[in-house]
Amino acid sequence: MRTQTEQIIPVARPCLGREEEAAVAEVLRSGWLSQGPRVAEFERAFADYVGAEHAVAVSSCTTALHLALLALGIRSGDEVICPSFSFIASANCIVHAGGRPVFVDIDPDTYNLDPQRIEEAITPQTRAVLAVHQIGLPAALDEILSIAERHGLPVVEDAACAIGSEYHGRRVGAPHSVMACFSFHPRKILTTGEGGMITTANADLAARLRGLRQHAMSLSDAARHTARQVVFERYDEVGYNYRMTDLQAAIGLVQLGRLDGLLARRRYLADRYSKGIRPLGWLKSPVEPQGLRHNFQSYLVRLTRNAPLARDALMQELLDRGISTRRGIMAIHREAPFQDDRWEATLHETKAACDSTVILPLFHEMTEEEQDYVLGVLSAIPTEIARA
Repeated sequence: MRTQTEQIIPVARPCLGREEEAAVAEVLRSGWLSQGPRVAEFERAFADYVGAEHAVAVSSCTTALHLALLALGIRSGDEVICPSFSFIASANCIVHAGGRPVFVDIDPDTYNLDPQRIEEAITPQTRAVLAVHQIGLPAALDEILSIAERHGLPVVEDAACAIGSEYHGRRVGAPHSVMACFSFHPRKILTTGEGGMITTANADLAARLRGLRQHAMSLSDAARHTARQVVFERYDEVGYNYRMTDLQAAIGLVQLGRLDGLLARRRYLADRYSKGIRPLGWLKSPVEPQGLRHNFQSYLVRLTRNAPLARDALMQELLDRGISTRRGIMAIHREAPFQDDRWEATLHETKAACDSTVILPLFHEMTEEEQDYVLGVLSAIPTEIARA
């Protein structure tokens, strides 16, 4: 067991350096700190990277999802289908818009929405489907979109974890649905500290989103400051302060420039994990179905039935040896705001996955020695348990 003074291998760590520092310093010297020219530049660069026509920067992925649903007209009494096996923000944004989340079970291999379960959850009150690309693996978009189109339902992609992931040769965010929403939280591969982005091919939606994120102003700050004559903005509806700052955007531009390298390193480390875990016989590695490209925002393993100890006990054993982990993914329906007996009775795959998955350390600057240490501890656990 490691002592308290020894360093713990973190589950994640953002990759930031002098380029990001210099970019922030340049913005500080410019005098324009809030949403301005750097945000616009980041939006253009992000749209080009994922292959989208429009990108709208906001303060987080949660606010991105909230605005996306508002722009689609979600209101009180409307139902939105989504997975329970996701971070709670996926459901919170539906409630923020006035709607009600309807949870659908997951595919036990991909941990994404099971398309076969979607149709049976559709009611006359259903207004949209929120498809999550869980931990960076794209959801079954063709199947989900086909079902949604038959019922006249728009699909929004919760792509919080999916920057750089690909669905049949096209990057997530192109977008494949009406809108895709990304997160730039420090746990994500591309980070701006906090922040989010909405991509869409619909110019009218993009314009509405740009207004809603800035108090529904008829004119942006940039337009007013560069005007050659006095102009006054209007406020034609209730809006929000969901703006990204130029400080964040400056970091995002640097991060975007190094993104391909970050992705390649994560895939390399993920492959090393999978090769090291395969011989153990009691942990299941992530899958990557044909045509899908995982970005390995997280490396999630699942304990099989012959595991030598339970999930929580495994996490404690690893922590005792200086290895930080996280439970795989939460089950939203088990949290107080969303508890309902019918979800507990029907979401069998969600419950099983929630109770048996673990996220292992994976970050850009993780060394092979650190990874080998994690694999060595995992390999030794069955023998140590047997001796105890």
